[in-house]
Amino acid sequence: MSTFSAPDGTLLAYHSSGSGNGVPLLCLPGGPMRDSAYLGGLDGLAGRRVVRLDLRGTGASAVPADPASYRCDRLVEDVEALRAHLGLDAVDVLGHSAGANLAALYVTRHAERVRRLVLVTPGAAAAGIATAPEERLAAARLRAGEPWFAEAYAALEEVTAGRGTDETFGKVAPFFHGTWDDAARELEADTARQRNGEAAGVYGGEGAYDPEAARAAFAEFGRPVLVLAGEGDANTPPPTAAAYAGLFPQGRLEVLKGGGHFPWRDDAEWFAGRVAEFLDA
Repeated sequence: MSTFSAPDGTLLAYHSSGSGNGVPLLCLPGGPMRDSAYLGGLDGLAGRRVVRLDLRGTGASAVPADPASYRCDRLVEDVEALRAHLGLDAVDVLGHSAGANLAALYVTRHAERVRRLVLVTPGAAAAGIATAPEERLAAARLRAGEPWFAEAYAALEEVTAGRGTDETFGKVAPFFHGTWDDAARELEADTARQRNGEAAGVYGGEGAYDPEAARAAFAEFGRPVLVLAGEGDANTPPPTAAAYAGLFPQGRLEVLKGGGHFPWRDDAEWFAGRVAEFLDA
């Protein structure tokens, strides 16, 4: 673990692994506002130097003096400060889930610093893409043969109808994993411990996103973009991922058959292969 100072003086941590000769891959976690430890499976990905940022108030990074600085658009300059600290003219950027919103905003403000962009099962609020309830349900129905399906699907119907509770949200967890096994249950259990709930409540708050401006910036972004989706991911179904890829002139979509919201855990070889091919092209 290493540290650097954000523009407001908050001490932030990052974790670096690998020593490949290519452009380093800067990874931004989702959650939102989850400790980047859950992205540990990406360390050394594609033979690259991989740098995982602990967003302020998460992991080993310090809690800021101003809680309003947890808002996604304000975190962009933390990412830029890390790039400058690393002494790099440009980086490859990977954003997972809610972290894709931060990656997207970084592109809108610092496009010249991004060589290639990877969006993994991306949250799409920054782009103003709304996922239709039926798209989530259709992805979930691919799991109809699972023993837990009936209870989880009933809960998902409640959630997509806007009647979700803490209990129903908990029951839909299997739909975010390609395999609902002990490892997936452990990952879900880690969420509460690794996530800064206060920061998460601020992350996408009012003023965080300007979808119209973001879409305009995406249309001008002339570098390659890879969007990775899981076929059965009820959080970011393939139609949502496809719509996101379509916003970029060089956007490309890859869908993992049977995959969920964490595709590197569902099929590490498929995931590493797609990312390596993209970054090395």
